[in-house]
Amino acid sequence: MKKTPLAALLALAATLMLLAACGGAKKSNPNWIHEDDVRLAVDETFQPIVQNMVETFGMQHPEAAMLPTYVSEDSAIRMLVRDSVRLIIATRPLTDDERKVVEAHSLGVKTNLIATDAIALVVNKSVADTLITLDEVKGIVTGRITRWEQLGKHVQTGELSLVFDHSGSSTVRYMRDSLCGGRPLAGNVYASDSGTNRSVLQMVERNPHIIGVVGCNWLKGDADGVINNFSNLPVTVMRVARSTESIHPYVRPYQYYIATADYPLLRSVYIINTDPRSSSMLRNFFFFVKGQKGQTIICNNSQLLPITPVQVKSVSVK
Repeated sequence: MKKTPLAALLALAATLMLLAACGGAKKSNPNWIHEDDVRLAVDETFQPIVQNMVETFGMQHPEAAMLPTYVSEDSAIRMLVRDSVRLIIATRPLTDDERKVVEAHSLGVKTNLIATDAIALVVNKSVADTLITLDEVKGIVTGRITRWEQLGKHVQTGELSLVFDHSGSSTVRYMRDSLCGGRPLAGNVYASDSGTNRSVLQMVERNPHIIGVVGCNWLKGDADGVINNFSNLPVTVMRVARSTESIHPYVRPYQYYIATADYPLLRSVYIINTDPRSSSMLRNFFFFVKGQKGQTIICNNSQLLPITPVQVKSVSVK
């Protein structure tokens, strides 16, 4: 009979002990089904409003540990598919292939539309060119337009660059899918210094030759409620028209123009939940965001448009 060397037996024993330890760690919390941690991954584009909802929900449920992670949309979806988190906020539902991977973990997928977002284009305060059409935006991201003088309504001249937050961001995907026919962006298109919407705004403040692309909610800054005038910002928000025809006005991404769809750079916002528990704090937060309380916060404290019906009123300003 062939004998196994002592060293091999010791190594085998050590391996078995390690596996046992790993297994023990995995089962260290037998009451995980009652865990109150609310772990979620959020497209960084929506950090300001989601942080507001996280804080509000946390105050109402002090027993819940609120643990949001703000990342690019690509990263958030990968975290959900790999079962690192079981709730995300993003601008698209899962693909069929992604759903199959989630379901392979014996998890279901619940997806709800929670808001409509607008992508804002911002320029340096010194730039006089603040009007742009949807076709011109398409020209920039496809490489057809690379200079300011190629814009129909221009004063500035020289090379023009477009700056996004992150190469894997939802704004890049929106431009690629909606304006480039699914093809990669081309021309003078770059990612920001640190991969955030805040860094895009900071770059625009320093550089008069770029157009920044940010989620409209980042225009709020420290404002408590909805902004109806962007004039006090450190950057200028461009007006965008669907075309040069007179029936299509140049407008900024105010909630009103999102509601009327006069502003053309619009996209949906979803909350996606894979938590299998019928009762949990994570599930409660899911219903909080898509319910009346969350929708009220979106309506009153963000530039996004909630999915619940809104009332448009005429206001006279003296």
